[in-house]
Amino acid sequence: MIMAPGFDVSGLVAAIGDAVVVSDPEGLIVVWNPAAERIFGFSEAEALGQPLDLITPDRHRRRHWDGYHKTMRTGVTKYGADVLRVPALHKDGRSLSIAFTVGMLHGADGAVTGIAAIIRDETARWEDERQLRRRVSDLEAGVQASISA
Repeated sequence: MIMAPGFDVSGLVAAIGDAVVVSDPEGLIVVWNPAAERIFGFSEAEALGQPLDLITPDRHRRRHWDGYHKTMRTGVTKYGADVLRVPALHKDGRSLSIAFTVGMLHGADGAVTGIAAIIRDETARWEDERQLRRRVSDLEAGVQASISA
């Protein structure tokens, strides 16, 4: 990637509205931007150096780590262009619904040095869709009941 002289990538990461979370080959957090603080509730100081378990629900950790370690070994991810939607954890313990894409990071020698995730909190949208589905189901049940009567 070619950048204009004087362009500050860290300024971009800090300014972007989506969370930017970068983890090293062991799965430790090495970048945590202000949007990540807002979404997950952990300060940068609390998150840096911590494993991704910080935001991964217990019931999903084994599957997460199996995939993470495979990705680190092979240097290939199936989620590069696809948006992945999964549950996550907020610092206060509440569940979040997040959507994210990932990109593999490589050193000059081509070795995988980590994974960058761009994350959006979709909890409110997911709740809205769930309520809409419930309302549609209730309406369909009402129509079926009136037809049967």
